[in-house]
Amino acid sequence: MRLRRRHLLATAGVALGTGLAGCNASQGDGAGEEPSSTATSTPPTADSAVAAEWNAMRARLWDALALGRAGDAETGAALARETFARFEEASGERGAHEALEEANEGNYAEFEEALGELRTAGLEPGDIERAREETVIADTQLAEAQRRITDDDTADALELQLFGAAVVDAAFLAPADRFEAAETAVRDAVDRFDEAAVSGALDSADPDAREAFADAARATADAAAEGDAGTVRSNAEAAFSAATAGSYALAGSESAASAGHVAALQARGWDAAALASAGGPSTGFAHAATLTAYRARAYDARRLAAAGETDRAAAVASDVFAHFEEARAHEAIESADHGAYEGFEDGLSDLRSAASAADLEGVDEAVAAIDSALVAGIDALAGADAPLLEAAFFRVRLADARERYRSGETDAAASIATATFDRFERDELGLHEAVESTSEDLYVRFEDEHLGALVDAFENGDDSAVATHEEGARSTLLEFATAAGDAATASAAEAPYVTARGFDAAALDAVGAGDRARSVAQGVFEHFESDAAGFHEALESADESLYESFEERLEAVVAAADGDEDVYPAAVRFDAEAVAAAYAVVESAGGPGASAAADLLEATFARFEEARVHDALEAADRNAYEAFEGALDRYVAAVREGGDVSGAAESFARAAQYAQFALVDGVEELPLDLELAGAGGEGETGSDHGDDGEADLEGGPNVVEGVPDDADHVVDMTAVAFEPADLTVSRGDTVAWRFAAGEPHSVSASQDGIPAEAEYWASGRFDSEEAARSGWEEGEGAVQSGESFVHTFETAGVHEYVCIPHEAAGMVGTVTVE
Repeated sequence: MRLRRRHLLATAGVALGTGLAGCNASQGDGAGEEPSSTATSTPPTADSAVAAEWNAMRARLWDALALGRAGDAETGAALARETFARFEEASGERGAHEALEEANEGNYAEFEEALGELRTAGLEPGDIERAREETVIADTQLAEAQRRITDDDTADALELQLFGAAVVDAAFLAPADRFEAAETAVRDAVDRFDEAAVSGALDSADPDAREAFADAARATADAAAEGDAGTVRSNAEAAFSAATAGSYALAGSESAASAGHVAALQARGWDAAALASAGGPSTGFAHAATLTAYRARAYDARRLAAAGETDRAAAVASDVFAHFEEARAHEAIESADHGAYEGFEDGLSDLRSAASAADLEGVDEAVAAIDSALVAGIDALAGADAPLLEAAFFRVRLADARERYRSGETDAAASIATATFDRFERDELGLHEAVESTSEDLYVRFEDEHLGALVDAFENGDDSAVATHEEGARSTLLEFATAAGDAATASAAEAPYVTARGFDAAALDAVGAGDRARSVAQGVFEHFESDAAGFHEALESADESLYESFEERLEAVVAAADGDEDVYPAAVRFDAEAVAAAYAVVESAGGPGASAAADLLEATFARFEEARVHDALEAADRNAYEAFEGALDRYVAAVREGGDVSGAAESFARAAQYAQFALVDGVEELPLDLELAGAGGEGETGSDHGDDGEADLEGGPNVVEGVPDDADHVVDMTAVAFEPADLTVSRGDTVAWRFAAGEPHSVSASQDGIPAEAEYWASGRFDSEEAARSGWEEGEGAVQSGESFVHTFETAGVHEYVCIPHEAAGMVGTVTVE
């Protein structure tokens, strides 16, 4: 840790107190209150727009900490990761990323490190004090950079807007019943404001605004203490109005204050996205969906071992273990039920050992232990929604039974059906009671008409009855899930089902049933396209980019089965998308918070219409003004109508950035394509600037265009993550790391993290980690858009590696060579 960093950590409490500095400007924009004094007319520059964009980013830092303090550290960590990704993607000379690096390399390096540590050392492990320290450090870097590129008056104005935003965090937290965190946020902000230099400056520039802000902020804290969400909201709005009025009095130019005001509205948009998901299904359901897929894979390993494919069975256990170690569900189950967590990990280890030794009895015992642990974990994480996931698991097992029957294993098929019947009768994960209470007709159809009859059909070798009752039982369970769950949970429960069926195709392929593998793979694709349980539509609405990659990976499973290729690698890649899909659907679902978010945005729209910044923006650039209003209008509609809220928030943020540059007459320097920002026409784009920057970078002999056809595995490099982060391969396999998003990446082995006998490897073909890191500083070893790094593994063991420029953000990975 550098001296400067140690000093910042030691003085964090002094520098910004223990509160939420500038948590978020989203709930009160001050737009409805005319400032009490007029700012001077210093000629504005694009630097003011950059500084304003940094203010929106500062607000998001404190949002992440606020969520951690409110008991939702996981969501806070996800927000920190998203903020890092947005920063990395903010290319262009006037983008937040390059502008910070240009302003001061020390601020840039400290900001990136602290932002990464906020997530990995603070929020993910639940160390809120460490998270606060890192937030302070990251915030300080941007605050210092703002003063480097703007005048002190403008920087003071931005600081005041963030103080107002810190109070507004109470209005963000209160609708989710996080009143204690809301009160803490406001009281900390008031204490810091009283001690801050900007307080004295405001007292001189606009004493009425100072008094109004302090009074409204204290009233907000009192209302939070009383649990009065309505009064919290109204007082927080008043506090931000006063802070906004004061910021115009402080600013060195009217335009600079207006740009900061719009940045505050951008932060408000991000808050609305978070608020829209409040009260929807818990992320725990997505965690439990991941565990449900693991249950199915354990039984796949059992089947493979029974068929003599013991090496493949052991590999499945290893792959599941590696996936789990990096999965979002890992920490969740460890926290929710530590016994289940340990039982699952121990069971996986036993399964791998038993399979490797061809110990079929040991395999059976290990799978039983895994299943028992996962049932407990699913129950702890999904709670009342667990029956929906149990129904999905039943459908997978019944499909497995029919596959065994098709291969002539009638006893095995009957055994699976009987075990499923027994699970239902003992009300495992509450499914029996849930089906019966949802619909007596569904209950009778499932248990009496189909499930019981299916056991008899298997035992009697009645092909027609098997088809009728297996399909009938699965169809009835799907009807139940659709009837009992809401749109998010019913559709998200399809994720473990489709990924399990993808792995079923791989298992069939491994045991030589190629025709059935093709049929199953095609059936999974048709099932998804049919929008079963609304999964197709829900995923497309939640995240269109993920939807496209999900469909692409599913098509790859079908293609592998059709082309007589090994289906397993394609199934593994598809699984990554399916897991992500469950989280996307759950986290984009709106609950009661959606209504509050829509109200918030509509109030923002109404107040903007009467605000000082409204006329300033319309006069500065009509296109920017219309783009901003149009994006806000579409955002309201997305929240009200259950559309793509995250996409609407992103579009609104781009329109806000366009407005920020327009207000300071800097559109020509806008680091966005104007069409992306919501307007037509030609303009400089971030990607154009990024290309200019990339021209100085080189890859090396092992960085190639595209992905080679002979690559056995592909790892995507997103903005700040390798996907998958952990990969298991066989000796002699070739892995391609494909650029997928963000700034240029490196793939650099950790010298001490690879087998001693292994030759060092890295993009750029360096012979040591030291050389790779030095080479990166010289612009060598970069993997850029349209490229991939390729390496063939010849040495068994675990190979650890990093992306050098994004290591601080947690962009690390492993390749296990067997």
